Amino acid sequence: MIGRTLAAVAGRCFGKAIALVLAAACLSPTWAGTLTREQVQQRFKLPYEVGEKLPDLPVWPVTSTLEKEVGNVAYAYETLDIAPLPGFEGTPMNFLVTLDRKGEFVDVELLSQREPVFTFRDLGGYGDTFLRQFIAQYTGKNLNQPFIIATDSARNPGGVGKDRGGVAMLDGVAKATTSVRIVNQTVLTSALAVARAKLGFVDRGALGPPAKVRRDEFERVTFAEMLDKGMIRRLVLTNRDVETLFRGTDGAGADEEALARPDDSYADLYIAYLNAPTIGRALLGDEGYKALTDRNFDNRHLWWIGVAGRYQIVDDDFVPGAQSPRLALRQAGGFLDFRDQGFENLETTAPVKLQMSRVFGLRGDSDVDPGSPVELIATLTRAKGQMLPIFTHQQVVLTYAPPPYLFSFPPKPIPEWLAAWKGRWIDISVIAFSLALLTAALARPRWLVARPGRLRVFRLAFLAFTLVFLGWHAQGQLSIVQVTGALKSLSSGGGLTSYLYDPVSLLLIGFTVLTFAIWGRGTFCGWLCPFGALQEFVGLISEKLRLPQVKFPAKYGRQLGNLRYVVLALLASAAVFAPTLGESLNAVEPFKTSITLGFNASWPFVAYALALLLVAAFYFKFFCRFICPLGAVMSIGGTLRLFHWIPRRPECGKPCQLCKIECRYDAIKPKGDIRYDACFQCLDCVEIYNDVRRCVPAVLYEKRKKTLIIKNGA
Repeated sequence: MIGRTLAAVAGRCFGKAIALVLAAACLSPTWAGTLTREQVQQRFKLPYEVGEKLPDLPVWPVTSTLEKEVGNVAYAYETLDIAPLPGFEGTPMNFLVTLDRKGEFVDVELLSQREPVFTFRDLGGYGDTFLRQFIAQYTGKNLNQPFIIATDSARNPGGVGKDRGGVAMLDGVAKATTSVRIVNQTVLTSALAVARAKLGFVDRGALGPPAKVRRDEFERVTFAEMLDKGMIRRLVLTNRDVETLFRGTDGAGADEEALARPDDSYADLYIAYLNAPTIGRALLGDEGYKALTDRNFDNRHLWWIGVAGRYQIVDDDFVPGAQSPRLALRQAGGFLDFRDQGFENLETTAPVKLQMSRVFGLRGDSDVDPGSPVELIATLTRAKGQMLPIFTHQQVVLTYAPPPYLFSFPPKPIPEWLAAWKGRWIDISVIAFSLALLTAALARPRWLVARPGRLRVFRLAFLAFTLVFLGWHAQGQLSIVQVTGALKSLSSGGGLTSYLYDPVSLLLIGFTVLTFAIWGRGTFCGWLCPFGALQEFVGLISEKLRLPQVKFPAKYGRQLGNLRYVVLALLASAAVFAPTLGESLNAVEPFKTSITLGFNASWPFVAYALALLLVAAFYFKFFCRFICPLGAVMSIGGTLRLFHWIPRRPECGKPCQLCKIECRYDAIKPKGDIRYDACFQCLDCVEIYNDVRRCVPAVLYEKRKKTLIIKNGA
């Protein structure tokens, strides 16, 4: 009676779980930050003031009462407003990031997170101390630097996270590789979005790594040849052209000279990139170029700007070394800190008489790609009136890109998720080989059981590999958290891209899904689950110690096995409708405690995991068969199975019951048919079937010299 009731409840809950999955796909709540301006202000001391959140981008501008003339000195924002990337558990982490006007991280503060490995120790995790230590490493680092998460031998002594060769090195967190990569992607993605919108940063993703000047590339060319080959770009404007620019504005007709001589030259503007030896030496001469490079000790990017005609690239109040209000440099939509370098009226090989010739430049570590097009923007200004003149401004753009053969172009950086795969290529290769080996063995089970003991040796060796390498080393324990995390991510419209950052789990998930169609749920549960392997070893040790074994009657065992679906339905419901509660309920799985953290968790969780293993010593794989919600998911996936791959004979179950008696999972019906939803693919029955000394029908047929009739599947 109890068994029937539990089965009925399980069926109803399982139906609700399926409905929840469908409902989750239809829900699309958006993530949003929770802090107010006042709460952000509390984190800043005088003289800093936090303004109202901007309407075009959800950031708080920060000003200083000591530097009011410079405007905003920093921006603060919640990453949830800009880059809500789903975490391992499906919920985005949220950080308060402060970025100064140079693109340097002032602070990164943890606001909220639900990553299983970083949950508090009373929930079975490490706690968030390691996470806070990781994000503290961003302070003082600049977005212009490449960021690398160091592991193992690449770690910084003392875990300080020092920069190396201009690269921002961040010490990772052991056993939290995936979560840490998502943290890094969240912080950098949001910071770059703010820097591009508010700080004029170049969209480096559109350009790739900056090109490097080829110092060995040099040829003798003339000024005319440089113009012809694009080494120098020129823009010619007549007075008529300029008058056309100001047509319809207050500046129209304000230039009497332009009206009197419309065909005369107003501006003959030139630009050239001097760092390339061919251009620099041809334009300035060998001695002039050497003098320039000797002064360029900090490796600035240098452009020559020359102009003939009436237009002046600097005004009368210009201070050498400053930015010119009449010239600007832009690349990929972002303006650059384009400053005069103090070279006045440079001597050049230009055949035209220049009104002015100067060098402008950028810092060597600026976010510019000299091999990609830049836009030189010249501002033209006219004044109308004497006492209170009305100023009108127009701009002209000169696009310039030196010839590509003057540069070497580094390969475009791979995406962060692909870097995660490359960083674990050894583990991935070993696991891929093991999966291929397992596939070959399961595809030819008759070979595996052909000799006595071969199956046992292979199975114990593979389970040891699953526990030690796949579980404790490679952190490849699949979990119900990945299922509930997918539900939460889909319900919030976040997608499943976070799974790309965990190559080991994704490889196992893909393999498991494929094997559903061939063998059912048994391939994962019987061979690839580290905690399942640990339970099996406990069961084998208990057999050696001759501990008493408990076994429910098959009927009640099958009905109690439906409790897995009750647990699954509860966790699926909580994931969508009560995420915080769901985090606590997910602790029904002992995987994080025993495999992910290697029992390095708080004592209640260690005690729970050990209690389940103790029960497994007396009831074979108790947790797997009666509680495991992931096992319930696997059983559902196993319904995709296309083949009855376990061979049967007409006598199996009628009358022979040997395989049924030997099956420790109660996966064989009294009539000899296989219950594939309960089968863990241990192959014990396949071994008995192929052993003429153990299989009762085979022994009888051998004695009577009759041909065996094989019934494939059930």
